Amino acid sequence: MSTARIVIDGAAVVTLDRERRELATGHVVADGNRIVAVGAGPAPPYEGARVIDGRGCLLTPGFVNTHEHLFQWATRGLAADSTLFGWLTTLYPVWAGIDEECVHVAAQAALARLARTGCTTAADHHYLFPRAAKDLLGAEILAAAEVGLRFHPARGSMDLSEKDGGLPPDSVVEDRDEILAATEAAIDRWHDPAPGSMLRIVVGPCSPFTVTGELMQEAAELARRKGVRLHTHLAETTDEADWCHEKFDCTPLEYAARLGWTGPDVWFAHGIHFDDAEIKQLGQTATGVAHCPSSNARLGAGIARVADLRAAGSPVGLGVDGAASNEAGSLVEELRHALLFARARGGPRALDVRAALEMATLDGARILGRDDEIGSVEVGKLADLALWRIDTLAHAGIADPVAALVLGTPPPLELLLVNGRPVVEHDTVITVDEPALAKQVTKAQLNLLAKTG
Repeated sequence: MSTARIVIDGAAVVTLDRERRELATGHVVADGNRIVAVGAGPAPPYEGARVIDGRGCLLTPGFVNTHEHLFQWATRGLAADSTLFGWLTTLYPVWAGIDEECVHVAAQAALARLARTGCTTAADHHYLFPRAAKDLLGAEILAAAEVGLRFHPARGSMDLSEKDGGLPPDSVVEDRDEILAATEAAIDRWHDPAPGSMLRIVVGPCSPFTVTGELMQEAAELARRKGVRLHTHLAETTDEADWCHEKFDCTPLEYAARLGWTGPDVWFAHGIHFDDAEIKQLGQTATGVAHCPSSNARLGAGIARVADLRAAGSPVGLGVDGAASNEAGSLVEELRHALLFARARGGPRALDVRAALEMATLDGARILGRDDEIGSVEVGKLADLALWRIDTLAHAGIADPVAALVLGTPPPLELLLVNGRPVVEHDTVITVDEPALAKQVTKAQLNLLAKTG
């Protein structure tokens, strides 16, 4: 994939810059991996540039996926009618069989699907490392490079097994000292803090019911010593809240805060069951939340108080979560679901279409510490752009292009640029062979299921 000067001309443009400019007809120019021009009307001529006809399209910043488990693409459709704890106990024995090849294929498939649905930056939370599985983090990092997405993988972990009062079986947990050493080694090997980075590592113990307090605390200390961000699951279900009350006599957030897990370098996945005081605390500490509405609905976990969190000052991004609890894996669909669920909970004014788009872009970029580089269409920012076709029958006649994108069915993706390079063209991922990949995913799932009998 080569970078060159690319001119997108004639599209409606939602910049999400500080003035929140929207251009009914405008142009954007990318030179290499940076945006060099944004303006109304037709673009001036640029010698040697590739010109993309944006008529009938809406140009937005590329979307940021703030929570996923890529390996789960190989276990979609299982435990389809279970609660979270039942779903986990059903799938842990299956996941114990993952290996480097399985994770690579699953990650390629999940990332390709994200690309097809507008995602240019993906955060993944990989917390499961069976001893014979080899280099699983490296496998998904390779997949992200092959698909062409900007990638923020969390080196996750679990050290609290069933025998110690946790949820996962012994076969999928690791020793705390091994986890900390492997996490630090992953940061040293992979993390790139440079401007324009395509790869940054996150520290990500899995959850209160799979990780000891000692690991949570030491992981936070490690992350801050190395200058990387922290991510974990929190307050996803009432079962988790009951578990924390029984074990620690506190709420999940109280427990996390005791261990150093609040602040602008921290974001939690889900965050459904927070009370008013906790939402205020999250806002005051600028602690982020990855909202995963489809997965939360699939598992019947509840609806996060997105409007209240945002009003309090907590950055709220969107995530598709693992494909075993959101088989669609479509980031553009999360905008619509986030908006509808927020209104179902808080009334028709709880969230508007532009706020949903901000969650998928600017807010997600802020959670990852990248809002100075991505999340809006501005001169000097990275050329991570999504061009949506909204002149088909499904969207024709919707006067507001943002409403067409958020409230309508997912539109075709005419073009996706990541770091100035095309990853999707004419609604097709051009960096991988999707039909071949589909066959490989089917084979990977059959192999996994055969291991568990």
